[in-house]
Amino acid sequence: MQLDDKISIIEAIIFAYGEPIDVIKIAEVAQVEPEMVGKLIKLLNDKYESTNSSLKILKLNDSYQFTTRAEYAPYIKLTLETKRNAILSQAALEVLTIIAYNQPVTKSFVEQVRGVDSSSVVNSLVEKELLEEDGRLDLPGRPVSYKTTANFLRCFQLGSLEELPPLSNKDEQMTFDEIENNFENSKETVLCSEEITE
Repeated sequence: MQLDDKISIIEAIIFAYGEPIDVIKIAEVAQVEPEMVGKLIKLLNDKYESTNSSLKILKLNDSYQFTTRAEYAPYIKLTLETKRNAILSQAALEVLTIIAYNQPVTKSFVEQVRGVDSSSVVNSLVEKELLEEDGRLDLPGRPVSYKTTANFLRCFQLGSLEELPPLSNKDEQMTFDEIENNFENSKETVLCSEEITE
């Protein structure tokens, strides 16, 4: 195996792992001696430096992790804030509506109501701190249930879930679109920017 191949393998391992990865694990997977790992990573960092890359590989005790250079921190922060404070998509509003009125519920419940895979939408809403896990149900597979958060109430300017727009009484049939429109029209759908805590 050529030196460039070993460097590329180590680069791929550290990038894909995401979190700090132990030098022994890197050496084992890349099939190099542990003492070679640091030398190869130095070559990688030299390459990043020579091309003025925003990336570098950081040494943390006996582990390594990809990171960005400090001077790019303001741009990354702005990007993440923009992502968190984006207007909610139609899919996100649907999922929030279903969970707000039926919580706690599982992803599979949401998917049954919507008729489409909703995992990524639920995960995105958890990341935005509008939903949170509410334990596991005592069912096969022990699925995770989800509920709305205090941040959900704050962003939609609700004092409690009781302030959600009322549904029709039990004797009347209400379509999903009517429920969603009630919910959507009651409050702003833009996530509160200043109120979201880091």
